[in-house]
Amino acid sequence: MRKIKCIIVDDEPLAVSLLENYVEKIPFLEFVFSSENPIEALEYIQKNEVDLVFLDIQMPELSGINFMKIAGDKQKYILTTAYSEYALEGYEHNVVDYLLKPVSFERFYKSALKAQERFSVNERQGESHFFVKSSGQQHRINFDEILYVESLKDYVNIKTENQEYIILDTLKSLEIQLPEYFLRIHKSFIINLNKIKSLSSKKVILISDHEVPVGESYKSGFLEKMK
Repeated sequence: MRKIKCIIVDDEPLAVSLLENYVEKIPFLEFVFSSENPIEALEYIQKNEVDLVFLDIQMPELSGINFMKIAGDKQKYILTTAYSEYALEGYEHNVVDYLLKPVSFERFYKSALKAQERFSVNERQGESHFFVKSSGQQHRINFDEILYVESLKDYVNIKTENQEYIILDTLKSLEIQLPEYFLRIHKSFIINLNKIKSLSSKKVILISDHEVPVGESYKSGFLEKMK
């Protein structure tokens, strides 16, 4: 997935500086513009590609709510404000999350992950493959060829019918990237539901010729999905 192009719109210089710093710490976000003037930010949006706007709601020239009404839903928004009563109104628009000032990095990062998941879901629609780096090379893997994905500490093993790809990644990251017919059934396994051959005593799934365990905490979700 490409980086998410972000702009920051807030009439407080310190808030802009803080959010710029946060954005630059997160690898999947790309800072492209900031302004303390919402009118200037609107002009930027009209002329440039923007994915995500970190937007203060209460600004003197133009409120964040009116900003979204003018700019439209071409881009997504994460609202930042000191006033929690504005939250519900903001969610009527294309809003991913709502951050209450002062914003900690931990809370900001959780919000950024929500945005990443939203963009990832949108991009997956209609796609049939992705690329991964394994053994020093880029490999194209079709989603429907994958049997399961297994966590190996700091690495994951993507297992297909004829090959396996060991990549530096996390199971959580892969879970976001894979289509809806993939399901996490164990702390260490994500499976392709379309590849299930049989289920043994609700604890082990047979996929091709491979046995994959079902974790106790994932069992109810898996059984519900299978219905």
